Amino acid sequence: MNRAGGLVAATAAGATAAAATRLAYAALNRRPPGGTKTWSRTNHRGEPVTLLEGPAVTIGAIIGVLAQTGLGSGSAGSASAMAVAGAGAAAFGAYDDLAGSGDRRGFRGHVGALRHGEVTTGTVKLGGIGVTGIVSAALAGGSPADVAINAALVAGGANLLNLFDLRPGRAIKVAVASGALITAGGARGADVAAPLAAGLALLPDDLGERAMLGDCGANALGAMLGAAAAGLPRPARIALLAGIAGLTAASEKVSFTKVIERTPALHRLDMLGRRTPLNGAATTIRSAENTDPIPAEE
Repeated sequence: MNRAGGLVAATAAGATAAAATRLAYAALNRRPPGGTKTWSRTNHRGEPVTLLEGPAVTIGAIIGVLAQTGLGSGSAGSASAMAVAGAGAAAFGAYDDLAGSGDRRGFRGHVGALRHGEVTTGTVKLGGIGVTGIVSAALAGGSPADVAINAALVAGGANLLNLFDLRPGRAIKVAVASGALITAGGARGADVAAPLAAGLALLPDDLGERAMLGDCGANALGAMLGAAAAGLPRPARIALLAGIAGLTAASEKVSFTKVIERTPALHRLDMLGRRTPLNGAATTIRSAENTDPIPAEE
């Protein structure tokens, strides 16, 4: 596909995803599955925040990706791989959002619990997203080595983006930056456009602290971007995977929030569009697993 055709495809995918996201969000808010309370959390201001942003973004992103095949601008294998990545990651993320206690956090916390015979919702989510990555990569096709790399990108992308969903709008901003990097590396713009447009469609609600992605939305966006990266050359995918692994390992020792707050340029971007924090708000995590905010482990 030439550049003009690629731009048209990306625009169509993005517009479809954004419109579908807004429609899904409105419909879910009218009739929340399980009731409003199931999806409601309280932020550091004592105000209600809904987790329905996550399912809405996932639905919109998947519709945007699948619409490409209907318009003849994308391959069925690529669309199926991204749809499975998003749906699987969202399902396991929602399970952790709604059933998780938040007592164990991070990869180390969940593995530590497993060593003591405790299977946390986070452990189930990690395993489920791992399987999701394998299925998605198999649908995308390629050699066994490519399938292994692509599966790791889906699972790694899902986990990494979720680590940034600690402040309003941060995960979506990171997703946009990641999508730009993946597109610059040679991935199809139309594949990247759908999940990014879905996230941006609800960015005002996220920044306004009316809604949050939660594990459901953050895992889904990260997984779909990881699946979109399957279009990169193998060396680029290996480099991207190494970066994801490095950042994930660093998150167990280093606070991303503290790094962002101490770096002027990153802090300005992080605060862009956000409401003025309350005193002490900088040390409060937006928790999707508890009805009350919890102190940051950072």
